[in-house]
Amino acid sequence: MAKVKRNIIALKCEVCSNKNYTMYKTKNVKEKIVKSKFCSFCKKHTDHKETKAN
Repeated sequence: MAKVKRNIIALKCEVCSNKNYTMYKTKNVKEKIVKSKFCSFCKKHTDHKETKAN
């Protein structure tokens, strides 16, 4: 069975700029991921945008 090539990315809060979540992304997807997640620093749901994990 073939392995899927994927990268680890971090999701950064748009409001307070803290990195709260990490997830996998396949290498063939070019556009940046934006998800609505709960930010523990802002204490509310905000948009989180993809950044580098390191």
